[in-house]
Amino acid sequence: MIDQDLRDRIIAEPEVILEDRDVMAALIGANERLMGSNVVDLRGIAMERLESRLDRLEDTHRTVIAAAYENLAGTNQVHRAILQLLDPLSFEDFLKTLAGDVAQTLRVDCVRLVLESVREAEDPALRRLGDTLYVAQPGFVTDYVSGGRNVPLRPVVLRQVLPQSDALYGERAGWIRSEALMKLDFGTGRLPGMLALGAEDPHQFKPTHGTDLLAFFAGIFERTMRRWLA
Repeated sequence: MIDQDLRDRIIAEPEVILEDRDVMAALIGANERLMGSNVVDLRGIAMERLESRLDRLEDTHRTVIAAAYENLAGTNQVHRAILQLLDPLSFEDFLKTLAGDVAQTLRVDCVRLVLESVREAEDPALRRLGDTLYVAQPGFVTDYVSGGRNVPLRPVVLRQVLPQSDALYGERAGWIRSEALMKLDFGTGRLPGMLALGAEDPHQFKPTHGTDLLAFFAGIFERTMRRWLA
């Protein structure tokens, strides 16, 4: 016989049993065994289906919550990176911040600012600005983003990559496995540019990822660059 104290507690608080899925499953299983194998318990079948739907609902709920936290973390990252971009008082310091603090905040392994220009990249005035600035011939951005194909260019391109040369990333090209490419518009009368974020992790930037935050970052970046170019 069931212990009297336990019986009294169950009668006083039956919701404790009802809210315990394992106990309820055990009770339903015991009830089915008592009925025998020749009796179909429609309530038991309905309960199993409800449990299955509840499990799927809980999985979806956890996925949605995780995605929300991930989006919030990504938003905070981009906001911090933007504030860091606004601090430097010289273009040289701006490039150093881009390669240092901003790269760390965005958790990327390499940053390159591409400027198309008719000036030679070996110009001493350009070389002293460091490796972060990459000066390319007109048309480089379109060719690099499209891979030489005649396809429409999106403002932000995320892709897994295995660089065929060290032209853009230099000695780091050997271990760059994914990249985010943001095309930059510097205004009327100026050649376009590009901001390239390279990562060693091949899964950091994939075509299936959202680009809204990076598009916002690129918009702030190109407006900041217009001030320096002016």
